[in-house]
Amino acid sequence: MTTLSLRGLSKKFGNNLVVNNVNLDVQDREFVVLLGPSGCGKTTILRMIAGLEKATEGEIILDDQVINHVPPQKRDMAMVFQNYALYAHLKVFDNLAFGLRMRKTPKEEIEKRVREVAEMLHIGIHMEKKPRQLSGGERQRVALGRAIVRNPRLFLMDEPLSNLDALLRVQTRVEILQLCRRIGATVLYVTHDQVEAMTMAQRMVLLREGVTQQIDTAEVIYNLPANQFVARFVGSPPMNILEDVFLTKEDDKLWAKAPGFSLDISGYKHRAAIEREAGSGIRSIHLGFRPDSVSFISADRRDAGIPASIALTEVIGREVLVYCDIGQQLLCAVVPPPQAPKDGDNVVLGVDASKVHLFESESGENLALLA
Repeated sequence: MTTLSLRGLSKKFGNNLVVNNVNLDVQDREFVVLLGPSGCGKTTILRMIAGLEKATEGEIILDDQVINHVPPQKRDMAMVFQNYALYAHLKVFDNLAFGLRMRKTPKEEIEKRVREVAEMLHIGIHMEKKPRQLSGGERQRVALGRAIVRNPRLFLMDEPLSNLDALLRVQTRVEILQLCRRIGATVLYVTHDQVEAMTMAQRMVLLREGVTQQIDTAEVIYNLPANQFVARFVGSPPMNILEDVFLTKEDDKLWAKAPGFSLDISGYKHRAAIEREAGSGIRSIHLGFRPDSVSFISADRRDAGIPASIALTEVIGREVLVYCDIGQQLLCAVVPPPQAPKDGDNVVLGVDASKVHLFESESGENLALLA
């Protein structure tokens, strides 16, 4: 049984605070993904857990033991790096066996464990080859095998798929998930790819400039983002955000208004949570909605939608991305090909009110979570 806890973990490089008060609990056999843009502190967190960087503040707790001052080689963790970090002069077998030999594991045990892992990863036929003779996917399997063969308490994976082409990334991430479930691994996985994170994670930790933005399942983060940054970072194409929108209640209806349009959002899911404030007068907010919640409605309903002109359409198979010019910005809609307008058409955009998100103008926080 392996659990990991981070308590107030922070890291400074000089005066630069790159990780700021991160708190996290990873349960036994859980696959947790650290997600965020480049430079947000993901890899630094992984390196502090591995003992390759010293934490400025906070505690790293592995199975109820604080390990801040435990040397890296005694933490019983395995790290899979972005660049594979294989020994170019060693054959695949020797790369897999290297960590076991350093731990003075008996020769018979090394042979047994290496052969088992090689068969599990379908690299048994490459045991006499050197890394330069392997494809990118095969090298990645060797790097994973070197970690697995040690049977560590915790796996740390730092963007292990970033050097693979698109098709191989999909194939390899499926293999990693299947493998981790089969061996019952506890995994902390770093990526900047939100699709990769959403498809792999049991829980996601979204970071921005070293600060935790939200920790939850992919489904919750997608459907109820904590703030405007999360809303735009998770989801492809990203969420549409309209700024300087005014929220007001008129009779029994809730309206979102801005110069040029009025949207009836009475069907907003969290209406009760914000109705009290809306009823007290007009209030400026940011209005968010995902591209798949946009539809094209009748031109005679301009008072209930957003007038726009079609700037560009992109066909991506079963869907069409439609970019709509509303004057000050482009909005994106995702529709089936039969429903797609033509470039240059004048249209009116309808928005499913049950799927809109309302954010504080200044803080960007989701109003549904502030009530």
